[in-house]
Amino acid sequence: MKSPVRVLGRLRPGRRRRVNPDGTMTLIEHLFELRNRLGIALVAIGVTTIFGYIWFGVGLFGTPSLGEILKAPYCNIPAASRATFTADGSCTLLGTGPFDQFNLRLKVATTVGVVLACPVWLYQLWQFITPGLYANERKYALGFVSAASLLFVSGSVLAYFVITQGLYFLLTIGGEVQTTALTGHDYFGFLIALLVIFGVSFEIPLIVVALNLVGVLSYAKLKSWRRGLIFGLFVFAAIATPGQDPFSMLALALALVLLFEMAIQIARVNDKRRARKRAEQGWDSWDPDQPSPIDTAPSTIDTTPSPVAPPAPVEEPARAAAPGAGTYDSSYRSAHSDPTPIWDEWDPNRPEPPPDSPRRLDDVT
Repeated sequence: MKSPVRVLGRLRPGRRRRVNPDGTMTLIEHLFELRNRLGIALVAIGVTTIFGYIWFGVGLFGTPSLGEILKAPYCNIPAASRATFTADGSCTLLGTGPFDQFNLRLKVATTVGVVLACPVWLYQLWQFITPGLYANERKYALGFVSAASLLFVSGSVLAYFVITQGLYFLLTIGGEVQTTALTGHDYFGFLIALLVIFGVSFEIPLIVVALNLVGVLSYAKLKSWRRGLIFGLFVFAAIATPGQDPFSMLALALALVLLFEMAIQIARVNDKRRARKRAEQGWDSWDPDQPSPIDTAPSTIDTTPSPVAPPAPVEEPARAAAPGAGTYDSSYRSAHSDPTPIWDEWDPNRPEPPPDSPRRLDDVT
């Protein structure tokens, strides 16, 4: 049986990073690293889920319980517009099954556990991807993670305050004909879905800013698409809101329009800064058909140029020597050369010399 101390030592984050501070790992080491990070994140979510399960029915430090806080939007609806199941008229939800109470409490506790543990699992995710980023990419990534968390919480808070008006509209639209009796499963499912949709929708303008920073979307394009984007945001809000009520739809659409306008203004400032930087560096004044200038200045790294050996002397090839001589004599050709072509002086009627007579070099037979 393995020692608990050894098992906990294997789950220590950064144990392999101290061996490889630059984050260079093999595939197996990356899998071990991912396992450790996921293990720590799941342990943190498990602890916060237990806390959320206890908090659901018990108030802490003089505050209402989590169940009362989440039930408040429903209880703010007038009693005449919702069903009452108790003799004293207190606000309660309906349960129709033996496991509804436990399943509802566990579902809410799990959701709260994931939200409360987000600093831990976001930190583990950050530590896993950080070694693969450059310094400027780490700076941008940290800023975007912080902004994304803030936007998600803002969207969820807005949904919490809007849900009362949306439920009031949905429960009173039938008039005096019927009274809606909501079960805990239906109400909390609707509440959690609305919180998540508002929180995720608030991340869309952040994606627009990110695309502008990397150069994919410019302010000119966003400005020309402004009317179409506003119309698309209202259509998205009408489809995304689970209740289909006008209050939650208008609240989500107006909030997204405001955030998109802020994103467009951020893109405008960023494009101006980028254009000013390009003008200072002279990029816009260059002709695209002209080749870029080549800097021939020596590199600052090579402070002492490497010595280059002079080329070896090339020996002149020796001239061919005359027949029968050891060395070449330049006067030989001038003395023995005959400028008259040989064929012009040849007589075809001249008799052949005797076989034993000496032959001259200019004899032609």
